[in-house]
Amino acid sequence: MDQTTHPARQAASPPQVPRRERFLGHLAMLLFSMLIAGSFSFGGLAAQHLDAAPLTLWRYLLTVLVMAVLAFGIFRAPFAFPRASWRFLVLGGLIAFYMLMMFTALEFTDPVPTGAVFTLMPLLSAGFALLFLGQRTGPGVLAALVIAAIGAVWVIFRGDLEAILSFDVGRGEIIFFTGVAAHAAYVPLLRKYGRGENPFAFGFWVTVASALCLLPFGARELAATNFATLPPVVYGAIAYLAVMTTAVTFLLLQYASMRLPAPKVLGYGYLTPSFIIVLEGLLGHGWPHAAVFAGALVTACGLVAMARLPD
Repeated sequence: MDQTTHPARQAASPPQVPRRERFLGHLAMLLFSMLIAGSFSFGGLAAQHLDAAPLTLWRYLLTVLVMAVLAFGIFRAPFAFPRASWRFLVLGGLIAFYMLMMFTALEFTDPVPTGAVFTLMPLLSAGFALLFLGQRTGPGVLAALVIAAIGAVWVIFRGDLEAILSFDVGRGEIIFFTGVAAHAAYVPLLRKYGRGENPFAFGFWVTVASALCLLPFGARELAATNFATLPPVVYGAIAYLAVMTTAVTFLLLQYASMRLPAPKVLGYGYLTPSFIIVLEGLLGHGWPHAAVFAGALVTACGLVAMARLPD
């Protein structure tokens, strides 16, 4: 994290970020989208044996331990109660809300329409970046995001035009939209609320706040869980979710958000459906037809154009 400039001022002049730093920010978000894609398969396996609320709380409690080891054990960050601790409650609350809304929405709908709602996140983030940071998104970047979104929607619906046209906005989609909006606000606020803290210590306090926000929803069920009866796949999935898709992805997101505009950061979420399809194929769950890969190619082209455009 750049500790020489206040994030709010840094946001107003993104060209000051060195080209190499911006390139590394793009690589960080590419890895981010790959890791998030992996969480769908592992999370689905764990969800077969444990409800969403205790599952999410368990992963965040483990993440708190992982981030504590990283921050204060490996990287020797000074342990101190953070200044303006309300910042972490806001950030942690937004992520906790997104997680809960995602699982709640899936009680009323299925992953396909929720995936379509997810593609609204980068464009929503552009609006929040303007509101919170005064960060304007150029027309070229917006056009690239729209192109990437079209490709992502095509992939999500597996190239079925009839399925896209028959998409019906119901209760589940509305619920998930509120969670997507919370996550879209999280990225520009992550940049706004950064005050030069050690990134690992910052991540630790955000995950602590997330766990605290999740306690009322999953603590009772988690305490009543018979862990001895859970199969090993649940423990493996929890480890992956806690370490890779919570601790590591947080650090990647934080790193990129300090070097790239918010719409460019979240634009990489469009690649997640494509990575999911590739992963499912490699796991032997079948490959989609060629039209789906055409959508993935459109998404990739849109993101490449976005990355090359001025911030």
